[in-house]
Amino acid sequence: MSVPRPRPGSPPAAPEGRLPPGQAPTRKWPVLHYGEVPRFDAATWDFQVYGEVEEELRFGWEEWRALPTEERAGDIHCVTGWSRLDNRWRGVPVRELLRRARPRPGARFVLLRAAGGWTANLPLEDFDRDDNLFATHHDGEPLPPEHGGPVRAVIPHLYFWKSAKWLRAVELLAADRPGFWERGGYHMRGDPWKSERFGDPLPDDGSG
Repeated sequence: MSVPRPRPGSPPAAPEGRLPPGQAPTRKWPVLHYGEVPRFDAATWDFQVYGEVEEELRFGWEEWRALPTEERAGDIHCVTGWSRLDNRWRGVPVRELLRRARPRPGARFVLLRAAGGWTANLPLEDFDRDDNLFATHHDGEPLPPEHGGPVRAVIPHLYFWKSAKWLRAVELLAADRPGFWERGGYHMRGDPWKSERFGDPLPDDGSG
């Protein structure tokens, strides 16, 4: 008996256990963001790690390109309901910069800071994982600006809004601080396997 082939453009079949509740697989990579795509200027771009660390870090673009990189593969899950399976990422491992910065004992949370003032928060234990990258490439190609290039976070075990685009800084914190979408009502953690999509809207205290 022949096996039916999927029609061109039809959604891919997801292996059992790969999709969190309420998610549907897609071959496309939808472009979702609020506002304009920031312009990248290699001459002025920098990346910082600061806050509750023993050693603050700052890299210009050429210094960033000299950092060690690794490749990771995995799935991503958007809070809007799509999942894209089997992505290949290349970038600087999160643990490489944490090793250099040496978080202080009181560091428990992270605020990711992106160009344009966008922020995303997460617990340090969710950030300090081997799967996580500061990605510069996707599926063998440089990360395009509309998907967060030149550098975006990739935190694949949380909803993809936590993988902040256009990343410019990591601030380590002793106490949690909501990011942009979290202040608007998105969940403070965002575990797709628990359907942690939304929480109660938080007051905007101007600290993001």
